[in-house]
Amino acid sequence: MNGQRKLTLAISAILALGVAQSAFATTGYFTHGTGTKNKAMAGAGIALPEDSIDSVNNPAAAALVGENLQLGISIFSPRRSYSTSESQLNGQMGAFTIGPNDIDSDSEYFPIPHFSKSWNNGEGRGIALSIYGRGGMNTDWRGGTATFDPDGPGPAGPMTFPGTFGAGDAGVDLSQAFLDLAFAWQVNDRFSWGISPMLAMQIFEAEGVASFAGFTRTFAASGGTQFPTALSNNGHDTSYGWGAKVGIQWGLTDSLDLGVMYQSKLWMSEFDDYADLFAEQGDFDIPANFKIGLTWHSSDTLAWSFDIEHTWFSDVDAIGNSIANIFACPTAGRGGTDLESCLGGDRGAGFGWDDMTTYKLGLRWVANEDWTWRFGYSYGEQPIPESEMTFNILAPAVIEHHLTAGFTRSLESGNEWNLAFMYAPKSDQTGPQNFDPTQTVTWEMDQWELEFSYSWR
Repeated sequence: MNGQRKLTLAISAILALGVAQSAFATTGYFTHGTGTKNKAMAGAGIALPEDSIDSVNNPAAAALVGENLQLGISIFSPRRSYSTSESQLNGQMGAFTIGPNDIDSDSEYFPIPHFSKSWNNGEGRGIALSIYGRGGMNTDWRGGTATFDPDGPGPAGPMTFPGTFGAGDAGVDLSQAFLDLAFAWQVNDRFSWGISPMLAMQIFEAEGVASFAGFTRTFAASGGTQFPTALSNNGHDTSYGWGAKVGIQWGLTDSLDLGVMYQSKLWMSEFDDYADLFAEQGDFDIPANFKIGLTWHSSDTLAWSFDIEHTWFSDVDAIGNSIANIFACPTAGRGGTDLESCLGGDRGAGFGWDDMTTYKLGLRWVANEDWTWRFGYSYGEQPIPESEMTFNILAPAVIEHHLTAGFTRSLESGNEWNLAFMYAPKSDQTGPQNFDPTQTVTWEMDQWELEFSYSWR
């Protein structure tokens, strides 16, 4: 099979599988790694480039990995649930009471493909093209109830409505797809650098949140006469944007390598169909990200990688703004006067996420010319404070630990089969329900992922 045909078939396969519709949360809402070998080491190894897909983690890798093509797919399974306690108020005195509910999210299995191809001119210059999914939030809450007073101070009392938020089955679906084109230069035997322009696409849908219509900027600005049309149950909306990465690879000694990568914020177009939900009229940028890592080659067969990754979730208003902002909205019943604190406003309530730092340790063992084994562990304190429980029922990203393993089987042709397995043990969090002070919310999540890829060399 010639190179042109392989490239065409690989890209066609990615498009057929729908990479833009299958990426979901692990570390915050980013994946724990990118590429099969990287995932097998829990995302460690920014200073250990091996394949074209490694240019996603560090654009400088494109100058070091030679020419290869990789096509892979993972099966990802996040298992999520939430529960709410009994309430003393049960919708009275302005409370918005959820349940009590105890619900598992539907939709537990997702295919996530990736593709990458690198070219090298043999003179220290390389290019790598990668298409992949990364990030996303997905929940599907079926059933449950909510109790509240639909007319506020009016004559009707509290009533119970179906759905987590009293507006039917609830959940969100955020999928992201990326295209990276890395350009890299090997300055000398020890130092390489690279830059990668990025294109991104997001697809988003929200269901079952129409009960928050009274907290929107549209409703408040109209004096309570105009209901929002861009809040909930509007199907899938799409946004597009761009950003860039820069990275270096530096051989500090004969056995110690340093890798550094910075990804800018990705500036995305607005979700017009959800302009009454997200802050800044539907703006949902992708946060900036920084990685630094060391790889120590302790022998000819063993390499140890230690990486640190930091993501600025709080720098994106739709993600970082606190739910408490909503109480400054004029129609929230708390005496607030700030229209921009309502949903959809410039200071509109979000998920209240903090920034997240993740620590990763990976081991690569070359057992022989046919088999290479990899292992990894990562830890990052989940980004959601206990004060932000209610909206995060839609996005309970509480995973903190990842355990990984995998292998490469090298063939006589030089091509490779790669496998990676990840297990993230159950994490949970309990905190006050933001719209009913007598109630608590608990979320739980665990997940696993199995990824296969094939590399042509």
